[in-house]
Amino acid sequence: MSQSGLTPRELEELEKALNSETKTVNIRLREGEYQYSLAKAIAASELELVFPDAKALVRKLYGEKRAEDPQFVAKIQTILKKMEKSGIAMILPKEKPWELQRYAVSSFKFQDVDKNEVVFATEAEVGRTKALMLSQPITLSADKDKPRSVDIRIILSASIVLASFVVILWILTQSTINTFFFISAFCVAAAGSTILGISIARRE
Repeated sequence: MSQSGLTPRELEELEKALNSETKTVNIRLREGEYQYSLAKAIAASELELVFPDAKALVRKLYGEKRAEDPQFVAKIQTILKKMEKSGIAMILPKEKPWELQRYAVSSFKFQDVDKNEVVFATEAEVGRTKALMLSQPITLSADKDKPRSVDIRIILSASIVLASFVVILWILTQSTINTFFFISAFCVAAAGSTILGISIARRE
């Protein structure tokens, strides 16, 4: 039903949307039109703690065949971009460069350009989603970001170790060995190796 975990940014945007008052937008939200259907589908997914991308929205609304049609998906992305500029939808940062952009609604209650009140979530649905968020605080707020921070630490530690060994080899090739620099480089290499080992162990 839900994703394996939400990033802090996703949590923040979801909380804002759930607690938002009716938001006035300069676009029409009329049932049967693309903007209305897309906003409703995003809101329905978000209530389940899922932030859909364009293909997921197309698949949900129009079926698998349409979801595999690049031109139709591109058309939907253009409409979503227009919805973003109007303040209805938000584009979330990609987790991986090759992934499609994912979307969130800025509120579950809107007043459109025709002064129509549009509500995408009842009070009961809002309450249920808030309860879901509270039931998984550790998974939602921290676990998803942990692998990324560990990966950065591994790369940084490995770079320090490599640089230290290069310095040590350079010192050993000199006619006169500077003891101070040799010991300093050796200590840095040892510390970097220890941090690298801990980071790899935590990742696994």
